[in-house]
Amino acid sequence: MNPTIPNVRLQYAPNPAFEPAAPYGQRQLDVLGGAAYERAQAQIRRWPGYRPTPLRDLSGLARAAGVAGIRYKDEGGRFGLGSFKALGGAYAVSRQLLRELSARLGRDDLSVDDLLSGKYRELTQTMTVTCATDGNHGRSVAWGAQRFGCQCVIYIHATVSEGRKRAIEQYGAQVVRTPGNYDDSVRQAAEDAARLGRYVVSDTSYPGYMEVPKDVMQGYAVMADEALRQWREAGEGELPTHVFLQGGVGGLAAAVCAHFWEQLGARRPRFVVVEPDKAACLYESARAGKPVAVHGDLDTVMAGLACGEVSLLAWEVLHPGAQAFLTVDDEAALETVRLLASGKYGDAPIVAGESAVAGLTGCLAALADPAARDALGLDAGSRVLVFGSEGATDPELYQRIVGKSAAEVEAAAEAAA
Repeated sequence: MNPTIPNVRLQYAPNPAFEPAAPYGQRQLDVLGGAAYERAQAQIRRWPGYRPTPLRDLSGLARAAGVAGIRYKDEGGRFGLGSFKALGGAYAVSRQLLRELSARLGRDDLSVDDLLSGKYRELTQTMTVTCATDGNHGRSVAWGAQRFGCQCVIYIHATVSEGRKRAIEQYGAQVVRTPGNYDDSVRQAAEDAARLGRYVVSDTSYPGYMEVPKDVMQGYAVMADEALRQWREAGEGELPTHVFLQGGVGGLAAAVCAHFWEQLGARRPRFVVVEPDKAACLYESARAGKPVAVHGDLDTVMAGLACGEVSLLAWEVLHPGAQAFLTVDDEAALETVRLLASGKYGDAPIVAGESAVAGLTGCLAALADPAARDALGLDAGSRVLVFGSEGATDPELYQRIVGKSAAEVEAAAEAAA
């Protein structure tokens, strides 16, 4: 039994479509990379307040888990929004506004600087962006709308907490709570947008809706590029051998997988996607060999991953690019949140939200399972990268989970530095 997380309910599904030596092909490039990524990177780096988030060394946890290294890309401080989603939703808002302004003005030379300056604020104020969210994507879209000067309406479903609702509202968005689950709120947002002339800025793709989710994923890839550069600097040129990524609709996992695959080719790490066992659409799709939906209330504490339908764009990358798909239970994720907050193995304490830790939870669970460990090639020489996709985005919930506030954990981290 792995000493770090007790009683993990792990499910493991290998991906028969995975081919380690496969090149990053045109179908994948049509989703993410190339000039489209370079444009996203150049724009986001010009945003006020941009700086790379830290890559934290969990050497104590790595020793306890029996691997050579674990590093944690900590997105809790991204643009003050507490999540990697700041990169995707806000970037997609800017792209949508620029497309619409260019069409209305008959110009092709507009840039994000025109939005940031407020030069066309009278026009952008007549536009409304909208999306459905579990919390973080909607917060990013609302922040982008406020920053770039348009209106915003965000849809949340029944189980999204009041704390996450308030976090979206503080950026000036109107928040509409709908019955049902996340996928129901996606459909409601799209129906209302079609009726009211709003622009949908969704992080999931479906037939007939592809361009905006591509923009979202290009933004996420900026985080992947930062992590790759930081790992090389910290590891004296060595690359990670494994990357464990949380699922959801697949946008984050696909963006990271795609960027590493495009940049490294056959030298890329093994990619493993991890989901809540109550919302495992990617896991079930991998088992079926095609995108399938899972149904029900999808009620998991990992609220940002409570998704029942796969993004078709993400599937184009993950189906050939991920080695395996795992699921973990809620209690295991909560134990990982507490583990990171405690600094139990001598590492500096980290504030991590419930959805942030799915990848790390899956890694530790796989290390504790001999069959999964062998199948994934995990051993004493493994160097693992995980992405802590959010901080304490619901501070009240975080305090109930950990028994202390995020501020107290951060103070302990500063004292340990």
